[in-house]
Amino acid sequence: MSEKIWLSSPHMGGTELKYIHEAFDANWVAPLGPNVNGFEEDLENFLNAEVKVAALSAGTAAIHLALIELGVGYGDEVICQSMTFSATANPIAYQGATPIFVDSETETWNLCPKALEEAIQDRIAKGKTPKAILAVHLYGMPYKVDEVSAIAEKYNIPVIEDAAEALGSTYKEKAAGTFGRFGVLSFNGNKIITTSGGGALVCRSQEDKDKAVFLSTQARDNAPHYQHSHIGYNYRMSNITAGIGRGQMEVLSSRVDARRAMHEFYKDLFATIDGVTVFSEPDADYYSNHWLSAIVVDPEVTGKTREELRLAFLEDNIESRPLWKPMHLQPVFANAPYYGGKVAEELFDNGLCLPSGSNLSDEDRVRISNVIKAFFGS
Repeated sequence: MSEKIWLSSPHMGGTELKYIHEAFDANWVAPLGPNVNGFEEDLENFLNAEVKVAALSAGTAAIHLALIELGVGYGDEVICQSMTFSATANPIAYQGATPIFVDSETETWNLCPKALEEAIQDRIAKGKTPKAILAVHLYGMPYKVDEVSAIAEKYNIPVIEDAAEALGSTYKEKAAGTFGRFGVLSFNGNKIITTSGGGALVCRSQEDKDKAVFLSTQARDNAPHYQHSHIGYNYRMSNITAGIGRGQMEVLSSRVDARRAMHEFYKDLFATIDGVTVFSEPDADYYSNHWLSAIVVDPEVTGKTREELRLAFLEDNIESRPLWKPMHLQPVFANAPYYGGKVAEELFDNGLCLPSGSNLSDEDRVRISNVIKAFFGS
């Protein structure tokens, strides 16, 4: 069997070991040290906004701490985009709060502003003003920032911006992760850059960052002994992991270019295949890193399904994957309220994520192209 082509595999730049060796040589192996500080500064410089960044163990941890900083607790409600990975929604449950799921719109596949406002109005009418809005930049595509922000401001509800998939994306030339009250980044193994595992919380002030760091290091009070006045967490990124991140930051721009090139490859490939839509920016305001390239297959036009295409890829040892199954369809959230129509459901039924890694070779692209052409008879 041919060598496996992965959906999105790690891609090292070559300088990561330099930072790791420096940490070992100085014995900075604990979850603190020069690499952590340096990685945070690298991210702040890249985002190019008035923000502070706290490096953490995962993007999920960042969402959890953002909810805590916003005072979300037992019995509260948090609006959450339904079309997302479970890591967006799970921290709501950690806090004993209820997720209120909202449908997507068709242009960016993200939070639908109309359904969002309907959800807010209905929850207020039921006596519960949501404590936060979790908006996602799906697969690197920025959500409708202006419209979502206007609604959030109208009802005075803070936005947590899940930019876990969107480092390097921009909306109106401003970096994803810098629009919300808090922003969330992820450096999981499949992300556009990786620290093996890890994430970051993007904060609007030093005070917010300091609180996040305090909570992420077991909330130890300033005392010579171990004293705790708050519940804390073991969420801080290690100096070793941050060293990988520092090396990865040196190649981030080229990784974005490579992912965007894969998107163009698919646009060209499907240009003559009727019934297949490649997920692309709605207009020039949006700049996606195209972390994952995705398509929607219309079975009525093509006579084929996305699942049949997935299996055709699998036969040649090529990984592809259906779009995220919406959270309101997940068994664990079966009783959660949902607002909107069927956009997210239809995207899940007909959408497929394609191999998108920045380390794919010309030979890989030939294999991918051959499967698609044979499958659609083009």
